[in-house]
Amino acid sequence: MRTQSCYIVDYECYKAPHDMKLDTETCGNLVSRNKNLGIEQYKFLLQVIVNSGIGEETYGPRNVILGTEESSNLKEAFTEMDDIVFGTLDNLFAKTGVPPSEIDVLVVTISTINSAPSIPARVINRYKMRDDIKVFNLSGMGCSASVIAIDLVNHLFRTHKNTFAIVVSSESLTPNWYRGKERSMMLTNILFRLGGCSLLLTNKISLKHRAILKLNHSVRTHAGSNDEAYESCIEVEDEQGNRGFFLSKNLPKAAGKAVATNLRVVVPKMLPLKELIRYSMVSYLRSMRATPTSEASLNLKSGIEHFCIHPGGKAVIDGMGRSLGLNEYDLEPTRMALHRFGNTSAAGLWYVLSYMEAKKRLKKGDRILMISLGSGFKCNSCAWEVMNNLDELSVWEDCIAKYPVEFSVNASFLEKYSWVNESRE
Repeated sequence: MRTQSCYIVDYECYKAPHDMKLDTETCGNLVSRNKNLGIEQYKFLLQVIVNSGIGEETYGPRNVILGTEESSNLKEAFTEMDDIVFGTLDNLFAKTGVPPSEIDVLVVTISTINSAPSIPARVINRYKMRDDIKVFNLSGMGCSASVIAIDLVNHLFRTHKNTFAIVVSSESLTPNWYRGKERSMMLTNILFRLGGCSLLLTNKISLKHRAILKLNHSVRTHAGSNDEAYESCIEVEDEQGNRGFFLSKNLPKAAGKAVATNLRVVVPKMLPLKELIRYSMVSYLRSMRATPTSEASLNLKSGIEHFCIHPGGKAVIDGMGRSLGLNEYDLEPTRMALHRFGNTSAAGLWYVLSYMEAKKRLKKGDRILMISLGSGFKCNSCAWEVMNNLDELSVWEDCIAKYPVEFSVNASFLEKYSWVNESRE
């Protein structure tokens, strides 16, 4: 059993340069450059941006900042990926003292870029890794890809002893910026922002004292056999041939079903026996009543101290909070990660975790439930145990003192562009 443990030694989130921030003025210029948009689209975008939960300091791809998103090329896409992947890996190797030559497994999860050689091959070439390294390139897995990669590594650890693994998660925005006018496809431009993360994992018992997290459980749920779920988040082309991601009205329903299915498996593994017995007894007694009453609910906090939820958007966070019975303190890390960094796809969970760490919430022995959602439709979860008291500031170093912020609407956008609501075609 000891040789099958999965530990995170450390992780590193990406923080873009200051000049890549998408503030109010930059976003306004970006919208006005799109000649496909009219007043009705402006009104829609203003409404969504104002209520998105995203702040003024998120980061966008370089070609969007420079105004060349109409003519993106492969070189720009590689530059974006190199900055994120190599930047986080350089810091991770330096911080942990583990050289690239000792890495046995490499898993890269970047959904929307395909190249030959692959991104993992670029990593191996850059760091001159061993020729017997086991390499996995997970493409098209969406926002839940990081948890999928961890589950893959955990399974590999069961048959490979004394192993180091690297997981790299990000998203390629440079060649995938939507330039059309379909409302359901414009949402991704509003929510998705530049980010990434690299993790160092091991099953070496000798490094247990250095580890920050231990994986206790991982559960994967894939609802792709259901047509509504499969088509709720899908890459398509609009009528003008502009490629982008279509988010259907069935997305909340698909997410709800996938989450419920996943939690039915992972929650009983985390909660104490007395809570499961209490729930069973209350459910039975209520079912025996002649008059139907509300269903019994589990007290998740009896076995979970922290909830690390994918910062996919304000509506996603609100829905997950209601479903899990969480209060604002529980949701604060996810809301603040969305506000400061936006939806960074598969890397988003680690910005949430780093907020908890920067706020000194994570104490030795605490348990974390990590839940991610992604296209397909997928819900994946991990149950972690904190191995040491954690307090590194990481990417929050220059701003953690001002968080949490009171944030209901983006007042800056509302003030600067309120004239849009008074305009006519």
